[in-house]
Amino acid sequence: MTTVNIDIVSDIACPWCAIGYARLERAMKELEDEMAFNIEWHAFELNPDPSGDGEPILPALSRKYGRGEDEMRANQSQMMAIAHGLGLNFEKLQERHTRNTFDAHRLVKWAGELGKQTEMKMACFEAYFGRAENISDASVLVKCAESIGLDGDEARAVLDSDRYADVVREDEARYQQAGVSAVPAYIVNQQYLISGAQEPDALVRAFREIASES
Repeated sequence: MTTVNIDIVSDIACPWCAIGYARLERAMKELEDEMAFNIEWHAFELNPDPSGDGEPILPALSRKYGRGEDEMRANQSQMMAIAHGLGLNFEKLQERHTRNTFDAHRLVKWAGELGKQTEMKMACFEAYFGRAENISDASVLVKCAESIGLDGDEARAVLDSDRYADVVREDEARYQQAGVSAVPAYIVNQQYLISGAQEPDALVRAFREIASES
């Protein structure tokens, strides 16, 4: 059995990161008799500005990409269809607001020490894309922690402190310096970079190729 280590650089506010992981899960399932996978999540902020209350996602995307809101709506609808096919809840994708995810990343790091890093990430995706909740709000993040069986008071204590802030900043700086400028990005065995939300069959081929070279 070959062991494959995957460092995933992603943001909770990135729909393609949720889609990418769902596709990765399918690839890992197909390879479960050949390979064992270790996953570690790393922080990236699409919206690093913590000030303000966010803005509706469609005009924000329209301004960012210099395209009309109708085109952005169509793009988001396409993502919703892809997500639905993968079993993801993207029901409120077009109703969300832009959000800063720094505190959410801190809580993901905390959950990682308790063996629930991926579960915390998935709970945040569900809150943001499925329910359009404010994932920069401490109460929402505490509920996410509780939904995966973690202690809400402990989660609140982390958020009320500056714990894991340095870890998140170091994470972001390390991968930016390594040239990661878009997410999701997968660093396989600390050597190979796979960019974007690749289809499961493409990931299966990549992992088999990497395993044959190791």
